[in-house]
Amino acid sequence: DFQPDLVVGTGGYASYPVVHEAAKRGIPTAVHDSNAVPGLTTKRLAKVADRVMVGYEASRAHYQHPERVVVTGTPVRGDFFKLDRQQARAALGITDDRPLVLSYWGSLGAEGMNQYMTEYLRLAAADGAPFHHIHGAGRDFATMTKALDGENLPKDLEIREYIYDMPTVMQAADLVLCRGGASTLSELTAIGKPAVIVPSPYVTNNHQEKNARALEESGGAVVLLERECSGQALFQAASGILRDEERRAEMERSMLSLGIRDAGERIWQTVLEIIK
Repeated sequence: DFQPDLVVGTGGYASYPVVHEAAKRGIPTAVHDSNAVPGLTTKRLAKVADRVMVGYEASRAHYQHPERVVVTGTPVRGDFFKLDRQQARAALGITDDRPLVLSYWGSLGAEGMNQYMTEYLRLAAADGAPFHHIHGAGRDFATMTKALDGENLPKDLEIREYIYDMPTVMQAADLVLCRGGASTLSELTAIGKPAVIVPSPYVTNNHQEKNARALEESGGAVVLLERECSGQALFQAASGILRDEERRAEMERSMLSLGIRDAGERIWQTVLEIIK
């Protein structure tokens, strides 16, 4: 009844029957997959869709018809490009030259990782707070603040329940500790932020580790598996990067080389092409 001129799927299993039927009826079709390695739905639809839009050039090798693959990237909100690093630091009230670390494990947090961050923040405080740190704890905010209560955590080591100004904080950051979701990694590459990535081990087809490895292979990120993690491991990884300015600069360049700032425009032009 809808009679579409174009059908676009975004990789989820629910898009399979609609895109497949559209292709069968001769309606122009496209699929977009933000992950570095395609999932089952995208793999199957790639056989019938007119175009497959992917996030990374390296993703092209995973498809049987690479001539149909277009590297568009994944759209990133325009808010991430409104401020540069210095403007973002000023907005956060950072007036010295110490680097800033941002950490978060998804909007709701992750209990095990937040326990490691409690240890991490203790180590950072004991080391004299050599860098600023903003951590998004999510639902574990009360638990973390209670665990650190009375330890006189320096104000430069900040725990927030939720980071409402993420574009500003991420733009101000010199290093990000995070999961390996496709949207997060698209934001990091778009603005060139080095990262220590701990992929969630609980996602389908281990997509987050595959995403993270793509960035690690380019030199822009360090990957730690959750089973290898501890507060000490995270602190050592972060400190090693922050204290080596040359390495950090190279990681920034590597992340920027993967970033696609005009992904929305590329997707738009791709679908216009197949409609014509």
